[in-house]
Amino acid sequence: MTATIRLGSIGIGAMGARYAEQIAAGVVPRCKLAAVCARNPVQLAKFPQARAFTRSEDLIRSGAVDAVLIATPHYSHTTIGADALRNGLHVLVDKPISVHKADAERLIAAHTDLRQVFAAMFMMRTDPVFLKIRQMIHDGELGEVRRLNWTITNWFRPAAYYASAPWRGTWSGEGGGVLLNQCPHQLDLLPWLIGMPRRIRAFCHFGKYHHIEVEDEVTAYLDYDNNLTATFIASTGEAPGTNRLEIAGENGRFVFENGILTFTRNEVPASEFSRTAKELFAAPPTQTTVIPVQNIGGQHMAIVRNFVDAILDGSPLIAPASEGIRSVELANAMLLSSLQEQTVELPMDSALFEKELLRLIARHGGV
Repeated sequence: MTATIRLGSIGIGAMGARYAEQIAAGVVPRCKLAAVCARNPVQLAKFPQARAFTRSEDLIRSGAVDAVLIATPHYSHTTIGADALRNGLHVLVDKPISVHKADAERLIAAHTDLRQVFAAMFMMRTDPVFLKIRQMIHDGELGEVRRLNWTITNWFRPAAYYASAPWRGTWSGEGGGVLLNQCPHQLDLLPWLIGMPRRIRAFCHFGKYHHIEVEDEVTAYLDYDNNLTATFIASTGEAPGTNRLEIAGENGRFVFENGILTFTRNEVPASEFSRTAKELFAAPPTQTTVIPVQNIGGQHMAIVRNFVDAILDGSPLIAPASEGIRSVELANAMLLSSLQEQTVELPMDSALFEKELLRLIARHGGV
């Protein structure tokens, strides 16, 4: 193993270029930008210090890199990632790891050599706010979790956004809308915080606010086996938007909104108070505190540093790519529930959704 990881950046468009620029600037210790891959020569010219490739297959087989960071359009995450894994490289893939669950299963199945590090760019797992919420849930400070509501409608996108590239807002180009493009990080955090639901009923609106094929508004109900329920609401057409996460449990409620995390704590657990209170309209007395948590930024590169540390030192991954299938499944299940107008049981039938997606692509003239 080399003391410095030679990293190849496959895809240097908007996000890929940002990753490559920071790695080239030495933000990540023990990591060198050794190669870049893009079809556009103008993009390649921005990184003269790295070997340039126009095909991912050539970069992967060049011997110039130990690992790759994949930041290409969604559908190619599966094919490029599997190719890199089968050729012995360590892989860090941007979100979502695949467009649909069947492809995610294929990608994960290509990871047969566990000495290869396979990670996903779920950088919100490094956010101190969500780390604190997760810790407090796991430490039992909230008690048994009863309900989670996440309204995240501050994804507003004008028509010009969807018109900026022909693949945007299409089933053949993106495989989904707000769920596949804007919300993978939140859909990753849901099971990371409270686990996977057993069933989902969702209502998606396709092209409600924009002239697009895919969903630009979603309202979903998630049902768990342990008396926990959740709602998830997202939109790219609502302005002004909201980003409010609310988690209620036996001992109180967390609210995270406008950068502030508050904990309203019950002085007596809710169910205990309900059993013992004599007054008809009584409620547990509460105390509300602001939990000081500072977001210091740099979350994307924190994932890259962890990726490098996992390769060189065997450090545990913050976001193993195998866990990326969960956010893909949640997004797919919400779409499938809406398209079929019924509740979807989880684990979801991956072949069934793939068939539905291919039907949508064909209907809208995709290839």
